[in-house]
Amino acid sequence: MDEKQKLTGAAKAGYALGAVGKDMVYMLSASYILYYYQDILGVEAWIMGIILMVARVFDAFNDPIMGVLVAKTKTRWGKFRPWLLIGTVTNAVILYLMFACPPEMTGSGLVAYAAVFYILWGVTYTMMDIPYWSMIPAFTKGGKEREGLTTLARSCAGVGSALVSIFAIKVVQSIGKAVGGESATARQVEIFGFKYLALVIAVLFIVFIIVTCITVKEQATVDMKTASIGEMFRALIQNDQAMAVVVTIVCINTALYITSNLVLYFFKYDLGGVAWYDNYTLFNTVGGGVQILSMMLLYPIMRKFFDNIKIFYIGAAMSIIGYGILLVLATTGQTNIAPFLVPGVLIMATAGMNNVIVTVFLANTVDYGEIKNNRRDESVIFSMQTFVVKLSSGIAALIASIALSVFRLSNAATTEAEQTMDLSLNVADSAKMGLRMVMTLIPIVVLVFAIFWFKKKYILTDEKIEDITKQIADKKKGTEA
Repeated sequence: MDEKQKLTGAAKAGYALGAVGKDMVYMLSASYILYYYQDILGVEAWIMGIILMVARVFDAFNDPIMGVLVAKTKTRWGKFRPWLLIGTVTNAVILYLMFACPPEMTGSGLVAYAAVFYILWGVTYTMMDIPYWSMIPAFTKGGKEREGLTTLARSCAGVGSALVSIFAIKVVQSIGKAVGGESATARQVEIFGFKYLALVIAVLFIVFIIVTCITVKEQATVDMKTASIGEMFRALIQNDQAMAVVVTIVCINTALYITSNLVLYFFKYDLGGVAWYDNYTLFNTVGGGVQILSMMLLYPIMRKFFDNIKIFYIGAAMSIIGYGILLVLATTGQTNIAPFLVPGVLIMATAGMNNVIVTVFLANTVDYGEIKNNRRDESVIFSMQTFVVKLSSGIAALIASIALSVFRLSNAATTEAEQTMDLSLNVADSAKMGLRMVMTLIPIVVLVFAIFWFKKKYILTDEKIEDITKQIADKKKGTEA
């Protein structure tokens, strides 16, 4: 790409806007699909767990297939933008239909509806997500320009996720009450609310991606490298440090996702209150803000004093302490929201730092693999980030669903009269205690395992990386000579 094709401000803004839209869609599905079908519509929790687990694992294996299809595409508009637009429109339609399930549907028909549309949602999301991130080399130069755009897009994606995480339940309540009227039950309010919230997000998604397609001018000749599942597993088997990092990522993500899946139920059925969604919104607002600030400020500050390995251990300890405080507050009958913000800050600050540290650790394993195996599996190693995130979310969803099934927490199981009350009054103390244990003790156990695994397996200290970097540089000099 020559100087005349330098990345413009419009292209940067258009691409970043697309990131906001696509992660708004992803967060709505990832955070609320279990709640919508299990708690509101009444699908058995364990059935939803199986659906989510199977769909996420299938979706993870579907990524390389989509990569091959995109790589082989040749059109006058390029290879990325056609798939980006087609995937966006179909995904937006599926998103709306997924959250617009006919409320009178029950039994096997409801299960089939949930399974079909969730799997279709995952397939169509992959259809646009793969080309979205893969098209960066098609309209940027390498180096700082490409790194800057990637950072901007990742940050804007975080903004999209945060917007939905913070405001979804509050907006659902507002829209649902406006549509359903004063006579609507709590369940009816949520049915209407999610339906129209999904419609709004779907429309915004299409508009934002259209702007991306218009402002971004790709080069159709750019090659796209995609990793197969076989290549991923071969890279893991042959690179012990990549294996160490991937297992660690799966553990820390699974711990976080278990809590994020269940915290909504905690606020609704345990902490309770008629306006429980206000406390939930405040909790997410603080947590989401802290997560973003920890990436932008806390991590850079800590990096001045500690290496990444120590920061990882500090973060893991912060999370464990946070879960411990959360359990103590919940079991001692605390109902004021303010103290619960403390564990929320500790857990989400760690999540933000881990977003950065994980990328650094994976980059280190690429350099390590070049020396050990005389092969640089950069694209293969980094393609595993998406795979492990989806795998972790599937595992966490299954665990959360089993817990909900055992404790029988569901709005759909209550009567219409009860749905206008504080629902925490209808839940047995044993069920509340079980929910608290699952959302705190299981993440603690998983994190402790991750710490011991990482400590035993990961050897790439800053000194070791400096030595590897020197070896790679010497190797290149020898090749050039």
